[in-house]
Amino acid sequence: MASVQQAAFATSRETHRDVALALLLGGLALAAWGALWAVSASPYARYAAHASWLDATAFAALCRSLPGGSVVVPAALYALAWVLMIAAMMLPTTYPVLGIFRVMTRARADAGRLLALVVAGFFVAWLAFGLVVHGVDLAIASLGARSAWLAAHGWIAGAAVLAAAGVFQFNALKYRCLEQCRTPFAFVASRWHGRSPAREAFAIGVDHGVFCVGCCWALMLCMFVVGTGSLGWMLALAALMATEKNVPGGARLRLPIGAGLLGAAALIVAMHL
Repeated sequence: MASVQQAAFATSRETHRDVALALLLGGLALAAWGALWAVSASPYARYAAHASWLDATAFAALCRSLPGGSVVVPAALYALAWVLMIAAMMLPTTYPVLGIFRVMTRARADAGRLLALVVAGFFVAWLAFGLVVHGVDLAIASLGARSAWLAAHGWIAGAAVLAAAGVFQFNALKYRCLEQCRTPFAFVASRWHGRSPAREAFAIGVDHGVFCVGCCWALMLCMFVVGTGSLGWMLALAALMATEKNVPGGARLRLPIGAGLLGAAALIVAMHL
């Protein structure tokens, strides 16, 4: 009887910890959404928000967002906004991997620190991607500042991104990355050995972030088409990516999402011809 009670107590404790982890991730995501809303309503919104590439004035707005030639402050504020976007949109989708990792390390005294290292690695991967995108975006803005034609035809970049995102929905690479995200136990078990706990935990986070970027980068780039300051579009894209990654049957969204993005790109081209 005592062993049965102990087993029941252990099961109940693990359930409570699972709920606590889910609530923590949900709370952090909600806090990030709130911070993004606050930034969008603040005088610093121009640093964090990106005008829609479908807007003919988008390039001019980007150029005006760099006051006095300063690069450090806008880049730092952009990095902060990007981290908040990832926390809001992608952090909840890490729950399966974090849950499996927590179970595998629950007997360790440093389990909490290791879990934090997984999260840190995940953010490092997404931040690296964000900085690359930011650099490309600034290069495009620089070209737009020197070309009146390009500045007036920013919709071409928007249509191209939507078309590329639509095509990528049918690419095998997306689904190889997506499979890694959809099999959290195998993903963590193949990487966690406990010989170098801190390094392995951080590497698990980085690897998970890389595969997450691999399956979601094209949809994330759509934020630059609709405008990164649009919380509504952010929420819609976050829901699509979370469904693809974590919901049974989410991979079946390949056809409707891909067809929808290609259709939107074609519609934009037709409207401007």
